[in-house]
Amino acid sequence: MSLFERSVRVGARDIRVATTGSGPELVLLHGGGPGASGVANWTRNIPALARHLSLVIPDLPGYGRSSKHLDHDDPFGDLAAAIGGLLDALDIPRAHLVGNSYGGGAALRLALDRPDRVDRMVLNGPGGIGTTRALPTRGLNQLLDYYGGEGPSREKLATFIRESLVADASAITDEVIDGRYRDSLDPQVRADPPLRRPSGRTAPRTIWRMDLTRDARLATCTVPTLVIWGTLDKVNRPSGAPRLAHTMPDCSAYLAAGVGHWVQWEAPDLFNRLAIDFLGAGA
Repeated sequence: MSLFERSVRVGARDIRVATTGSGPELVLLHGGGPGASGVANWTRNIPALARHLSLVIPDLPGYGRSSKHLDHDDPFGDLAAAIGGLLDALDIPRAHLVGNSYGGGAALRLALDRPDRVDRMVLNGPGGIGTTRALPTRGLNQLLDYYGGEGPSREKLATFIRESLVADASAITDEVIDGRYRDSLDPQVRADPPLRRPSGRTAPRTIWRMDLTRDARLATCTVPTLVIWGTLDKVNRPSGAPRLAHTMPDCSAYLAAGVGHWVQWEAPDLFNRLAIDFLGAGA
């Protein structure tokens, strides 16, 4: 299936976006791991989803071929504003959202800030749900430490992907590792990683803002939501699924047995079927 790719000016940034498919608009928001980007994150989902929906697949600010600047004091707020601005630029008044990990946190923040812009959303192991607040997981530490110490390396990235993103690493090819590693070496990203440990005098405020379960609006957010979470997720703990289902007024949760953090990649048939049915695009 062909993709149409271009850069769209959103405020002071250029957002690289790919589009394909037909039907109601669906924005796919990728995760925040080193070397992440839109199309690569959703490569096992795009063909199935595009048969039912018009896909908008951006590289989030700080990633891929989009501008690298990100407000580190309020990352989710900045990402949500960028997504809303992209919808404005593409003349899309409302859209479905599907967000993976970091992109899931950004989707949820947009639903809290601008529920009028969001039709339905699917959150896949989203960040910002408070399950790693007191004790970060090994996978999250690997992600946040990637650019620290001796700097990025292929070995670091391979360990993170094979040990923390999936439960079964047998399908992770060298090509997957090599592509992500190459993209993680962008000089601008190395100088200013988009996802890092909050530090300095603004760190407490940043940590507070990035925990979306502290936001009182969560309990009144009526955007219909499906949470999908792998039971073997080593980045964001699966306890976030029932937490959201019990807090949000219109939220269902599905726990995928034997699957890790990257449900959309490791169990694509299951993920695609759940997303298509929930978004109202199924037969």
